[in-house]
Amino acid sequence: MHKIFTIFLFLCTIVGYSQDITIKGKITDSDNLPLEAATIYLTSVKDSTVIDYTISNKNGSWELKTRKLTNPVLLKVSYVGLTNHKQEVNSIIEDKDFGTIKLADKSTELNEVVIQSEIPPIRIKKDTLEFNASSFKVRPDANVEALIKKLPGVEIDSDGKITVNGKEVNQVLINGKPFFDKDGKIALQNLPADIIDKVQVTDTKTKKEELAGQKAKGDNASINLTLQKDKNKGVFGKIMAGYGSSDRYESSALINYFKDKRKISFLASSNNINSSGFSMNELFDSMGGGRNISSLYNSGVMNNGVGRGITKSDMIGANYSDEWFKDTKTDGSYFYTNSNTENRNRTESINYLPLGEDPDNPGVTIDKSYSTKSLSNTNNDKFGHTFTAEFEVKIDSTSTLNIIPNFTSTNSKSSTSSERSSERISDSRLLNKSTSNSFSDSNNRNFNNEINYRKNFSSRKGRGISVALENENSKNDDKNLNRSNTIKYKYPNGNAESEIDNRDQILYNKQTDDNYIATIEYEEPITDSLRITLGTIYSFKKSVENRNSYDFEETTGNYSKYNDALSNIIDSKTGTVSPRTGINFEKGKFNLQFEAGTDIISFKNNAFYMNNDYNFNKVYILPSVDIDLTYKPAKGKSISGSYTYRINLPQSQQVLEVEDISNPLNTYIGNSNLDPAKYHFVTASYRNYNTAKRTGFNIYFNARYYDNEIAPFTITDESAKNITSYKNISGAMYNSLNVNWNKSVKREAHSYRLNLGLSGGYNIDKGFLNGELYDTKSIRITPRANFTYEYGEILTINPSYSFTYNESSFSNYTVKSASNFLHTFSLQTTTYWPKHIVFGNDFGYTYNSNIADGFKKDFYLWNTSLGYNFLKDELLFKVKVYDLLNQNTGTSRTISPTNVMSQENTVLKRYIMFSLTYKIGKFGGTNKKRENGRMFQSY
Repeated sequence: MHKIFTIFLFLCTIVGYSQDITIKGKITDSDNLPLEAATIYLTSVKDSTVIDYTISNKNGSWELKTRKLTNPVLLKVSYVGLTNHKQEVNSIIEDKDFGTIKLADKSTELNEVVIQSEIPPIRIKKDTLEFNASSFKVRPDANVEALIKKLPGVEIDSDGKITVNGKEVNQVLINGKPFFDKDGKIALQNLPADIIDKVQVTDTKTKKEELAGQKAKGDNASINLTLQKDKNKGVFGKIMAGYGSSDRYESSALINYFKDKRKISFLASSNNINSSGFSMNELFDSMGGGRNISSLYNSGVMNNGVGRGITKSDMIGANYSDEWFKDTKTDGSYFYTNSNTENRNRTESINYLPLGEDPDNPGVTIDKSYSTKSLSNTNNDKFGHTFTAEFEVKIDSTSTLNIIPNFTSTNSKSSTSSERSSERISDSRLLNKSTSNSFSDSNNRNFNNEINYRKNFSSRKGRGISVALENENSKNDDKNLNRSNTIKYKYPNGNAESEIDNRDQILYNKQTDDNYIATIEYEEPITDSLRITLGTIYSFKKSVENRNSYDFEETTGNYSKYNDALSNIIDSKTGTVSPRTGINFEKGKFNLQFEAGTDIISFKNNAFYMNNDYNFNKVYILPSVDIDLTYKPAKGKSISGSYTYRINLPQSQQVLEVEDISNPLNTYIGNSNLDPAKYHFVTASYRNYNTAKRTGFNIYFNARYYDNEIAPFTITDESAKNITSYKNISGAMYNSLNVNWNKSVKREAHSYRLNLGLSGGYNIDKGFLNGELYDTKSIRITPRANFTYEYGEILTINPSYSFTYNESSFSNYTVKSASNFLHTFSLQTTTYWPKHIVFGNDFGYTYNSNIADGFKKDFYLWNTSLGYNFLKDELLFKVKVYDLLNQNTGTSRTISPTNVMSQENTVLKRYIMFSLTYKIGKFGGTNKKRENGRMFQSY
């Protein structure tokens, strides 16, 4: 497989290489004073398409590397407060110096005739890249997602992941505030593009970095959508309802009210087609397995359910944001969700064990590996309330207070009936079998809050103090009823003997967790390029788990007999003081961030079990190191790397020698001799996006190496019952690599986008099987390709293919090696012709060689949708068919170092759905006008 990797990198190198043309110049005002941060950009004379852009430095100089341009282009220069410069060039086929370009002052006389000035499509303001939305043409009914797809440097893949100049977007805001959720997917899918004024792209900052005015340490981007002033007042949204075959149904609604800085939104959805979030996709809506199958909102109380049962879900939510007083910001959201999931699961697994002595024939070595088969039926109901808010107050010009509370309350009820059996593979000898019926009722309440305070000292720029207080408090109250019958077999001298374990009991489990973190940091600028940080972090964690079990008594007819063996009390307290010192050096294109500290930890664990006390109390003094290095040699290019050294404490259950025998076939017990886990984590990345060529190349690598890891230590007896403790082990390593190259081409109405990718990994996994040390070396490689063709606003064709190859080699195994592969192909097509008609198809094919015999290895999934817009496009009638070929299957297979598991779950089958969508839109007047496809602003 290494040949595939070599050939792929060679092709990426060939297609990514070409000679650049360099153009440069200098920007000044009418007095010859250099202008910093002037925007310089090239557009096509024919259709005003933005070709490339840059920004002038503090000396007014600029330089732009672009491809050869044989057709006429316009060189444009824009600077706030000065007149724009426009210069036509017939072609750019060699390096060119445009010399000094002077920008004249705009007239400010009150009686001057109003001048119309073209708004530049792109402006760069310090660390913000700003696009003028009206400069990019989209369909009249397009949503925000369609708009940002048009922006130079922006890519949206088939999974909905957004990148800007190679950086992944992890936050989308509206007027600087979240729209229900910071990932912004609801906004992208549902807000109309024609209400957007500007699209602003910046690096994503933490709240501390935002308040301190610092540059972002992370490598993600954030998008802020500002609304047009005349559109920031009105009501708009969508209401949809649908019903289909097999009693399938779906409905959703989103209503928004905007007025200046006040925004109120309501949403609701109800369906039984495996959509646990909120979606109003123009073609496929909430169709599981179709486009955008990931939830657009997930409150944490519901699972997606795609491929694991059939889910009915309901949700209502509201979002409110406003500025009640000057220098205050308020934002809050509330959600109520409920869901019901029914699933039938069939599982077959092979559990590997080392060769061992045959207990029936001493001195004879046999393979003790065994297989397990199980069937289960589950019905799960979940209910949840979620409230999130953010309050920010600017106390004065130098200090800001920010508060972010979050509250979640959930209830889950689940009933499961199952049967299971295990047998030895070598001779088909039955080892155990069991049946069970269980019911659980779980209540969870969680409150977390974050308070950030920042004080900047006016005596020197960059000098300031930051204080952060965080808390997370949760309480779980669980009730579990278990009725089971387990038979374990042994064969002394070849004669079968059985041990029966019958259970009819209730387990009450109450657990509280309280976590508190206080951070204080002082920042002092040494020079304009060098800043030091001195700080201390104090954290305190407390966890108390109280388990009480009662067996059923025939004499009383109640669960009244206390079961000591299944009851215990465990509490854990961890207090940590972490003094830290940081250095930030930023000079030109180079940025270095270094932070080191010492963690002084008090780790106290206590348990009461079977009338005995158990204790594990230790004090640790441990180091921690973080290093981040970034170099940006040119616009769109960056090289970065990081190193982290961390030590993680074990869990209280891993160090307290208290038996957990709640599962008849799996017993767990802690090890008081455990040491903390210690690991090194390294990342390296290179990113290069060329706007003029519309090409991007990214490579990312990370590696985690364990000096000391906590691994399960399992002993399996003759009846395949497992007794698991924990031990330390060293030498495990996990590595991954991701390479991506993309290219976009536009020829009049035709647009082409090609994306080639390669991901892979190499892992060394170590552990214990039946008390013996094993290691597994595994390699994974996945080449992939995605192509998109667009013909104007009429047709989109998007085929994609990926191939995954896995290979593992084992030691101390009866199997020395194993390999498998996976083919995945999909084709998405969308047409908007004839007028008012929307026709979409999603076709997918998957083949998995890893699926065991008896399970279907491949399947086709074809979803199709046809919509018709009428009544001035305010109504959309749609018919869609899910799984047109009726081939959807819920089979899967996973391979771990210790077993191979094949599963089959209940999935949605073919259905047809008819729906009607009503679009609402009512806004205030307009102050802008469009002329010849461009937007003009009056001055």
